[in-house]
Amino acid sequence: MHTKNNLLILIPFIGLLSLGFIMVTSASIYVADDMTGDPFYFAARQLLFISIGLLAMSFFLILPSNVLYASDWIFMLVSILLLAVLFIPEVGTSVNGSIRWIRLGPINIQPSELCKFSLILYISGYSVRRMSEINTLRSFLKPLFLLFIISILIMGQPDLGSTAIICLLVVAILFYAGISFFQFSMLSLLIALLGYLAISSSPMRLARVLAFTDPFAEEVVRDAGWQLSNSLISIGQGGWFGLGLGNSFQKNFFLPEAHTDFIFAILVEELGVVGGLFLLVMFIMLFVGILRISLDSFKKARLFQGYVSFGIFILIAIQSLFNIAVNIGLLPTKGLTLPFISYGGTSIIIMMSLIAIVLRINNENKLI
Repeated sequence: MHTKNNLLILIPFIGLLSLGFIMVTSASIYVADDMTGDPFYFAARQLLFISIGLLAMSFFLILPSNVLYASDWIFMLVSILLLAVLFIPEVGTSVNGSIRWIRLGPINIQPSELCKFSLILYISGYSVRRMSEINTLRSFLKPLFLLFIISILIMGQPDLGSTAIICLLVVAILFYAGISFFQFSMLSLLIALLGYLAISSSPMRLARVLAFTDPFAEEVVRDAGWQLSNSLISIGQGGWFGLGLGNSFQKNFFLPEAHTDFIFAILVEELGVVGGLFLLVMFIMLFVGILRISLDSFKKARLFQGYVSFGIFILIAIQSLFNIAVNIGLLPTKGLTLPFISYGGTSIIIMMSLIAIVLRINNENKLI
């Protein structure tokens, strides 16, 4: 069973990582040539990020999961400090009006991605430590206060997409850990209300929502609806079998962020619906493997490991769902990468580290 679980994770993981590198190379070739004179600039950097990710995986594959349990608060503290450091002048780097990166020479660190990693560990550990009292008001409010602080820091960047994912991630783990349905309902209602206020109070976010309802409307297509309308055109041109690898029209400066947020649209344009379905099958296979390891951990009374595996499943699933939904026009535009596929250093390293943690947990389960 444990060997099968490893295969259910490793096969789609390698497939997604390989497909992602190919698509980053294809989707970024024009913009890289325009920005740097080197058409393979982003491809080379993505290969570097994957190499660093492999080193991170090696570390987490040999690190006992109990060490993560004992040090979850350290990861959380570092993440909060990095989120706060973003707002120090000359430290945080602004791109497209958002301050999301800390630049260290040639390296950009995105604290919100590290925060997702840390929250999985911390909320999982907290759920185990407070298992007997998770339904009490005091124990319920503590993680919510932490979530409030983190949400304020991430919304200040601003980054509504990451805030939504982090809120859903925390709620899912707490619900799985045993909070009451009433607490879950109140928390979900509160998050929905805050989301509504965040959208209605920002002209930019409101414009994106209006563009989402009709991206081809004349008054929005050249402004807030530009990305979504070109994403839909890209997907529409792909048909069943695509235009062929490297033959996308939209990546030639029509579709912004073609190698990051909207790489799924380029994938479907070049590889067709068949390529998109192959991607979805790889993700589903990965999700099944992670959930099997989570359930196996609970059967063996390894609660922290079970919650962590479940949290990793939730994070990858929600972020993948959100990204694809944005690309096909089911959600308003948000700045979210597609796990293992999109270009991005912090994202790919964190996602690879999470896969290593799941594999480590599965290997530990073998011994029990």
